[in-house]
Amino acid sequence: MVDQQNLYKVALTLLPNTGAITIRHLISYCGSAKDVLEAPKGKLMKIPGIGEKTAAGILGASSEALRQAEHLLKLAEEQHVRMLFFTDADYPSRLKTIADAPVLLYLQGNANLNARRSISIVGTRNATDYGRLVTERIVDELKPYGATVVSGLAYGIDIFAHRAALQAGLQTVGVMASGPDIIYPAAHRKYAERMLTQGGLLTENRFGTKPDAPRFPARNRIIAGLADCTIVVEGAIKGGALITADIAHGYDREVMAVPGNITSAVSEGTNYLIKSLKAVPYTSVQDLVELLNWDLQDKAAAVPSASPIFDSSEFNAEELKILQLLQQSQEELMDNLSWKTQIPISQLSSVLLGLEFKGMVRQMPGKRFMLVR
Repeated sequence: MVDQQNLYKVALTLLPNTGAITIRHLISYCGSAKDVLEAPKGKLMKIPGIGEKTAAGILGASSEALRQAEHLLKLAEEQHVRMLFFTDADYPSRLKTIADAPVLLYLQGNANLNARRSISIVGTRNATDYGRLVTERIVDELKPYGATVVSGLAYGIDIFAHRAALQAGLQTVGVMASGPDIIYPAAHRKYAERMLTQGGLLTENRFGTKPDAPRFPARNRIIAGLADCTIVVEGAIKGGALITADIAHGYDREVMAVPGNITSAVSEGTNYLIKSLKAVPYTSVQDLVELLNWDLQDKAAAVPSASPIFDSSEFNAEELKILQLLQQSQEELMDNLSWKTQIPISQLSSVLLGLEFKGMVRQMPGKRFMLVR
């Protein structure tokens, strides 16, 4: 039997002319996917940025979207694919803070997409022996830290990273530019099948989607967004690996690059990233550990924790979400608070007001909120 909540979530992604940002916006005001699809036209038009055309489109297409969603959910069940909506607890938390992240993901396997440590390793399809050896060394050095290895299942550096992770016993996630039922390239099927029991395969594309060219840059943003740091091993100046590095840089995530032979075409991209200060050189795992403060995290974890900054007994779940987010970012726009915490705008206003009365947050000009203490 199809889960009704999932049915409405999937249906929302099937509406015409309704992208990820609009879907997040609709849910932040209405509260849930079901509420969006059942809202009258007048209520939809009161939402900022939702005009008559969009509202009419939602109402006119909702029945067909629900029918298609039911078909997709049945396919997913038959093929053991989990569908993760951006409001679900299992949806990657690292992606929730990215404005252009997919609202729906298809996952096969047993991967924990919210693992404590996650590293993306990318590079050219035309990898050299040097690139293969370095990739294997990087992954092997990640073993003591239990990091998840993310890549794109492609030829070259990608498959070297996945293969090394399988050998090392690390969880590894392959992000695909195809639908969940199409393994590309087909030559990597045997590794993909092994990954289902030691990680998984992830995509934003529906069943039957072929991996055409525009889907690879889109796939790269997920690779970058899933990781705390993206490591480029080898890559040309205009290659896909540098696109991934640029995206990670734009997400304010760490980027590292392996220095290469200055006479090698596949090292031009990595050397350029280092020279232009877009990436930190990777020479050993210690560089990564110091960049991400893993050593300090492990030391802190070994020491008995002091009293938490926020006493959970004094705040409810929604208040704690806001306080924890503001502790990290210092201040946020109200709309950003809504989609990052998954608290609807209609509910968020009263939660923020309560925190202001408690002296925990302060409203700034432009509907910005900051932590007081």
